[in-house]
Amino acid sequence: MGSLENEPKRLDKEGPRHLVTLSRGFWLADTACTQALWQRVMGGNPSTFKHADRPVEQVSWDDVQRFLHVLETLLPGCTAGLPSEAEWEYACRAGTDTPFSFGAQISPDQANYDDRFFYAGGEMVVDRLETVPVKTLPPNPWGIYEMHGNILEWCADGPRAYTDAPQFDPWGDPGEGDAALRAFRGGSWRAYAGWVRSAFRIADRQGSTNDDLGFRLSLRSIEPGKTSSRPGGPARRRPEDALRRRP
Repeated sequence: MGSLENEPKRLDKEGPRHLVTLSRGFWLADTACTQALWQRVMGGNPSTFKHADRPVEQVSWDDVQRFLHVLETLLPGCTAGLPSEAEWEYACRAGTDTPFSFGAQISPDQANYDDRFFYAGGEMVVDRLETVPVKTLPPNPWGIYEMHGNILEWCADGPRAYTDAPQFDPWGDPGEGDAALRAFRGGSWRAYAGWVRSAFRIADRQGSTNDDLGFRLSLRSIEPGKTSSRPGGPARRRPEDALRRRP
């Protein structure tokens, strides 16, 4: 986890690079949460760039928790959540160790970002200046779409300071109250190419919203004899977004 010291556009907080072990399996949505799914679960749509198949944005971390609470009533036997920073980067990299899951460079054909500013000699053209529908661009090697760019994605935990020691299920303390910070990853349609790298990390107060900030759903099975951290309920419908299980 993290970036190499010679990676172009690297930030100090991306290092040192270190080994991470994730002990629990999880399912990760192969797209960011769409406006259609949010509307179906929550009954409204706060997004700026309105389109059923575009990612929902203008949602805070707190808003997402309310969405997850409702969603769990529709998915008995599952805990709905957000990936941790470590889980997010694991899924984004999809077994790669290059700046992007696509390699050492990135182009507008692979990600939605502010491509007026090229990365490491890559292509530079006019940028899109808005989100695009999910699955517009090619997936990473694990079949997960738009992990680079399009929309920033909230993570479950707060930002933690990296060390070179191996980590087991790392978790960043977000703090408490109005000052609580949550991490988000992936860059967005308005980010420079260097800000959509796999290792790029940023955080903000969990009540923040913006037109380039959304999320990606994760699910876990509830073990026999245990209950979800949120109250469950009878199944009424299932989410439309496909899910990929990561080992």
